[in-house]
Amino acid sequence: MSSFDPLPETNPSPKTPTAGTDEPAEARARVGTIVWGLVVLALAVLIAISQLGIVVLNGTYVLIGLMIGAGAALVIGGLLSARKRDNSTTNGKS
Repeated sequence: MSSFDPLPETNPSPKTPTAGTDEPAEARARVGTIVWGLVVLALAVLIAISQLGIVVLNGTYVLIGLMIGAGAALVIGGLLSARKRDNSTTNGKS
């Protein structure tokens, strides 16, 4: 045994078990979730505007525009996410 006795903590906090937690340190929103949420929000706003009679909208053009915008946002968001992920060192696995 050692004769060294460390000083007790003045304000001990209860220790919580961390076994079994596989969550990352920082939970981040997925690009797809954000993009599709914005698409639904844009559709809701456009429907509200058209029902108020402020603007007359062609549904086909609105859907084409939303799909082009959503597709571009998904591709750009995926590329940015992949670029951030590729900065880490590799461990030889594919």
